[in-house]
Amino acid sequence: MNNIIRRPFRYTFNNTVFWIIGINLFIFALTYFLFPRQQQLFVTRMSMIPFAVIELKWVWTFITYMFMHGSITHILFNMLGLFIFGLHVERQMGSKEFLLYYLLTGVLAGVFSFFIYYLTGQYIVALMGASGALFAVMLAYAIFFPNSIIYVWGILPLRAPVMVIGYTALELFFSIRGSRGNTAHLTHLAGFAFGWIYFMVRFGVNPFKRLFGR
Repeated sequence: MNNIIRRPFRYTFNNTVFWIIGINLFIFALTYFLFPRQQQLFVTRMSMIPFAVIELKWVWTFITYMFMHGSITHILFNMLGLFIFGLHVERQMGSKEFLLYYLLTGVLAGVFSFFIYYLTGQYIVALMGASGALFAVMLAYAIFFPNSIIYVWGILPLRAPVMVIGYTALELFFSIRGSRGNTAHLTHLAGFAFGWIYFMVRFGVNPFKRLFGR
């Protein structure tokens, strides 16, 4: 069983990150230029809404929610992060492994969020955005390049593991604090957690040792 789970893909590099960014931008542009009534229907059918998953069996939204964004700022920051970190991770993993990692962590983050929303009675909330998968990509970057220096806001130099752990700590803080903004903090944390599990199960790697050299 271990051999099947850890069997590597043949290495290829096909700029999958650019394809993912292109699909996201295309869907956002399509959504933006639709007429109001069509736009609302399209967004509803593509976002992950617990009520729609339960009552209407819209299970495809566990995938499509990752390609929906609510504003230009939302998609800009997500795609910029994917471009900065994703290209390095894809080169390290290979395109097939990266695509599996990106989609699987994103889907699992969506499933996790579904159960959280369901258990807390938030049936009508609409989950959208690539942030869950992006957090997994950021974790992978820090694991592969633990000595890399990232300049936050172009000014503050931080080692990649410190940046990722810092972002995760902030998400945890906002989740515990009970912030009800538009950011699905638990989805971000879930992406990070499933990325961590992926490295342990798929690669047999202890992320903690890679991040902190212990």
